[in-house]
Amino acid sequence: MAEHILGFEIPIGDWVESGVDWVQDNLTGVLDGISDGLSLLIDSFEDGLLAVPPLLLALVIVAIAWWRVGWRFGLFALAAMVLIFGMGIWKETVSTLALVIGSSLVALAIGIPIGISMARSDTAQAILRPILDLMQTMPPFVYLIPAAIFFGLGKVPGSIATLIFAMPPAVRLTNLGIRQVSQEQVEAGQAFGCTDRQLLFKVQLPLAMPSIMAGINQTIMLALSMVVIASMIGAGGLGNTVLTGIQRLNVGLGFEGGLGVVLLAILLDRITQSFGRSRERTTRSRRRISLFHRFKQVVNSGKPGKAGG
Repeated sequence: MAEHILGFEIPIGDWVESGVDWVQDNLTGVLDGISDGLSLLIDSFEDGLLAVPPLLLALVIVAIAWWRVGWRFGLFALAAMVLIFGMGIWKETVSTLALVIGSSLVALAIGIPIGISMARSDTAQAILRPILDLMQTMPPFVYLIPAAIFFGLGKVPGSIATLIFAMPPAVRLTNLGIRQVSQEQVEAGQAFGCTDRQLLFKVQLPLAMPSIMAGINQTIMLALSMVVIASMIGAGGLGNTVLTGIQRLNVGLGFEGGLGVVLLAILLDRITQSFGRSRERTTRSRRRISLFHRFKQVVNSGKPGKAGG
């Protein structure tokens, strides 16, 4: 045992248990408020999606895939919908989609402002970077323990574990995107009298949008991967189908649930990537237009003035 070799013991586990007990004794109202808010958000998404006729919702998904990516991916989306209906896992797929959307929205609402604060402050970046490293290297199963302790079993603890696990990419890539905005463009905005707020929303965020969209894409993908694990604490959806297959040693059932997750992941990945690519093309065209106008100004400044003859 390590305590016999070193001659002392560091009771980290006892400290953590004391912290958990303090939170449960003193922050019950806060935990209940978080639980009620997340439950309302996720249930609203799920009820809204299930209220739409399944065939109509499937056609909407196919139309979005066709519009955003192309006709080939639209055909793939159509084949994916046929498979999901054929395997009888439509309701589970919608439940998983609602949980992913709800958890991702909360993760982005928290993560993007944190990324902005890191980009604007080296001190904040130095403090938050180790925390993000810890969040990304912690085994996903570990997040299930405090979520289940504080929020019980069900979709809420599953969404809490999911949003914590999925948040770091949004923070990191927002910070990276803003820091990669060239100093010349920032100085140009300042020269035109931009306030700090205007500089952020009119210059830095639009130019950083391709990186931010990549962070959104990664957040959604991590949320989907965590939702499967969160089925162990009652999150439901396709993860529960996979878990049931494992518990019953039913290879077919587990494969159907896993295939549903794969199809949903491909659809979400390609569609969200398409928004990032369109943003990147817009940003590049703006930069080309800006360079053209700058070149034109240089050329015109070298011509003799009209007044002198």
